[in-house]
Amino acid sequence: MTALLHAAATAAKADDKLADAVKELLPETPGACVLAADHGEIVFQHAYGLADVENDVACTPATNFRMASCSKQFTAFAVMLLVDRGKINLDDTLNKYFPDFPAWGHKITVRHLLTHTSGLPDYENLVPDGTTLQLDDLDAVHLLMDAKQPLFAPGEKWQYSNSGFTLLGMIVEIAADVPYHEFVAQEIFKPLGMNNSVLYQRGLNEVSNRAFGHERKEGKWIRADQSLTSAIRGDGVVYTSLEDYLKWLAGLDQRQLLTADSYSAIFTPHVKTDRAGAHYGYGWFIDSYKGEKRIYHNGDTRGFRLTVQTFPDRRAAVVVQLNGDISDDMTKVGQELADLLIFDRQPPP
Repeated sequence: MTALLHAAATAAKADDKLADAVKELLPETPGACVLAADHGEIVFQHAYGLADVENDVACTPATNFRMASCSKQFTAFAVMLLVDRGKINLDDTLNKYFPDFPAWGHKITVRHLLTHTSGLPDYENLVPDGTTLQLDDLDAVHLLMDAKQPLFAPGEKWQYSNSGFTLLGMIVEIAADVPYHEFVAQEIFKPLGMNNSVLYQRGLNEVSNRAFGHERKEGKWIRADQSLTSAIRGDGVVYTSLEDYLKWLAGLDQRQLLTADSYSAIFTPHVKTDRAGAHYGYGWFIDSYKGEKRIYHNGDTRGFRLTVQTFPDRRAAVVVQLNGDISDDMTKVGQELADLLIFDRQPPP
């Protein structure tokens, strides 16, 4: 999306009629930010409602939302940066980075982690009952190392795994010899000009222009922002805004930072998933919609729901950030907005 970065500062404000039509397609939520681009140009960008109900703070395109599992695309990118530098090999096994990992994990490779084919148990299911202190990456690693066996043999099938991307974040940290959140900030965010994006960990850093998560109780939206696993970095702690995410999309479109081979690997449909015929690349689902190749991911964590859907052959994308616990299918929400803002869009006279 070569033109997107240049268009960001001068994007026309959405007219009221279109903004209202978009709002009708959004689930009820305290706040929302929506971006659409088509043929490399911004065609819609609008913020709705409140980033923080408690303090009556409005959402803007600069509001930073927790991206939840949409963060996995950044983790995969960080891994491939180190592949390009010869510090990680996709066929490296877990015991290279975690020498004390049980023998059942010695055949699990970095490639298995990237494609959700590792067979690792879900670390969330291993958290002891009664745990009240927030876990970090090392806690998750230790929970996995204490597991007696995998869910299945590596490569046997696809099963979505937060555990795999948690370990990938740690592998980046070990291979680069730099804290994972600092590596992403210095090697991805800074070169792309994503100056307000951050991998947030409570007590470690802060989020500027922060959207807080909310849940509905007794007819009111109340803050519900962190969980026991919200500090685990590799699988979902990126905070970013429409303004900064636009720079990420531009960087992907321009093939910045990585080699051509690594970009090809990220966006190759490596393995079929259980998601309506979609395949998985590295950090992205890959399928088609309306006859267009689609590369997408959703995010779902306490207080936040998101979807990012890109259509690379058309140089188009739709990004939806919500800060409320809602049950709507975010893939469907994104599709309906893509229909309105991209596929059925009426060009200006």
